[in-house]
Amino acid sequence: MTVGNEYGTGMMRTTLTAVPRRLTVLFGKAAVLTAVTLAAATVAVLGSLLTGRLVEPGRGFTPDHGYAALSLTDGPTLRAAAGSVLHLALIGLLSLGLALVVRNSATATGIVLALLFVFPALAQMAADPDWQRHLQQVSPMTAGLAVQATVGVDRLPVGPWQGPGVPALWAVAALTAGGRLLRARDA
Repeated sequence: MTVGNEYGTGMMRTTLTAVPRRLTVLFGKAAVLTAVTLAAATVAVLGSLLTGRLVEPGRGFTPDHGYAALSLTDGPTLRAAAGSVLHLALIGLLSLGLALVVRNSATATGIVLALLFVFPALAQMAADPDWQRHLQQVSPMTAGLAVQATVGVDRLPVGPWQGPGVPALWAVAALTAGGRLLRARDA
């Protein structure tokens, strides 16, 4: 919406008149979007962890049953929390790049949602296990969320820290395409 609404209202012309260096506009929007997303995602993830820490004991997830309390001092939990925040920022940047390409918030939202949910659906429908794994490895959501795994890491399609690299590559590709089109087209 950072870019799509500006194109929809015609304010992108004003933005580009005020800051004629188009890549400066792109980097500025990306920086603001990233900062806001990181802040909001951090609050959301920490709130989720706190909620989980309060709710889990009532559901039997206690040290008596072999479950440690949720804590950010636990390496896998910290990785999952930090990776979740990172994943949300990367999806935001992917969305920004696609909005620059299509110049419409609704269309960009639809494309991002398709990228996030079609690959996992196709992976579930694929009969060949190799194709399933490959689709999971290129899926920005499935691979990106591998960072959240704290158990069964050996069964993931990609490693926990390699997973965020997939949505990062999607975001870089979208931002590169969006930046090129921003420079090449009139507002």
